[in-house]
Parts: sequence; C-alpha cells; structure tokens
Amino acid sequence: MSAPRTWLGWLGSGLLALLLLVLFWQAVLFTQVIWWSRFDPDSTSFMRMRLAELRESDPKAVLHHQWVPYERISIHLKRAVVAAEDDRFLDHEGFDWEGIQRALEKNERRGRLSAGGSTISQQLAKNLFLSPSRSWLRKGQEAVLTVMIELTWDKRRILEVYLNVVEWGNGLFGAEAAAQRYYRSSAAQLGPAQAARLAVMLPNPRRYERNYGPRLAAHADRIQRRMLASQVP
Repeated sequence: MSAPRTWLGWLGSGLLALLLLVLFWQAVLFTQVIWWSRFDPDSTSFMRMRLAELRESDPKAVLHHQWVPYERISIHLKRAVVAAEDDRFLDHEGFDWEGIQRALEKNERRGRLSAGGSTISQQLAKNLFLSPSRSWLRKGQEAVLTVMIELTWDKRRILEVYLNVVEWGNGLFGAEAAAQRYYRSSAAQLGPAQAARLAVMLPNPRRYERNYGPRLAAHADRIQRRMLASQVP
C-alpha cells in the first residue's frame, strides 16, 4: 500500500493546480489581445462597469460610443493625448521607467498616491480588461497585459484603440462620442484647442465634465504648446 499523502503533498498539489489555472487564464487573455490586434473591441471592462452603474438608477441607460478608424481622428487629438498622457509613447516598450520614478518621487513628497506614471499602453490594458482598483494584484495583471499588447500590437494600433475606448465623461467613451458631446463635431474635425481641452480631461473625465475650471484651462494651454513637439505613429 502507498503511504498516505502528507499535508505538504496536498499543499504542493494545490499550488500546482493554482499555477496551471493562472497560466490558463493568461493564455485566454493573450488570445483576446491577439484577436483585438486586428478586430475592434465592441466593449471593454470599463464600459461594462459604467453601464452597470448607470443602470442601477436607470435600467434603460446606454453608453455613448462610436468607433472611428485611426485616420478619422484629428492629428491634433493624437498629439494632445500623447503630450498629456505619455510624452515618451513612441520610445518605450510599455513602461516609462523615468516617468514611474518621477511619480514615486512626487508621491513621496506629497505623502500620498497622487501620480501614477502609467503609460498609454498600461492604461489601455486596464481599460480593456481590468478595473480602476489600485491593488497590487491588479497592477501585476496590468503589467502582464501591457507586455502582451506591446508584443503583438504596433504603436498605431495601441493609440487607435485607446482613443476609441477611453472614458471621456459619464457613460461617454471614445473620441467620436466626446467630439460630438462637447463640440457638436466629429473626431476628425477637432482643432488644437479643442483637442488639448479633451486631453486634459482624461485623468478624471466624469469630474471634469462637470467642473472645468481655470486650473484645467491653464493646463490645456500648456498641453497645446507642447503638442507641436509630440511624436505620434
């Protein structure tokens, strides 16, 4: 007769099963990343969460979102978003280590988490698959997804998808819906000042759509001046 398994044996089997489950889930996510490298996502994790929140108070609530291809998005908006969100977008491979270091130093000075240093690629990974939570587990999964995206998508595709799925207001997603809401215009027709205004809303769009004050306007002016040097794919 074989000896009965010890608790260490059961623990080892459990850890192996957990590891295989994690690897299987990463393979599922990687398959989705590869699919979206060629096909446009209909919805994202953030969209589904926002819609569920809206329907708690209004069961008939809908999201405002319309996909437009990269060439139908204003060059000014592309430059403004890169200038505001990730000015080394074309130079890094998913992580801006200098930006992360600056964010850590800023948070240390302020004694609280006020800057994140996330790149457009990281923000896209979070929007597509994850939640706004700030747990280490979520950040770890975000990093893995960022690597997957950078390995299989070019920078043009990353920026195209980001501009089409990022939140720009309560229930408002993507450049086309934002242009229609705020300027009665298409995403293709946005001018430099309009683009800069939209770009500075991205860190907290639901707040800034209600409260666009002088400080944000001054930030938009700074972004508009920096846009001239922005490099986009």
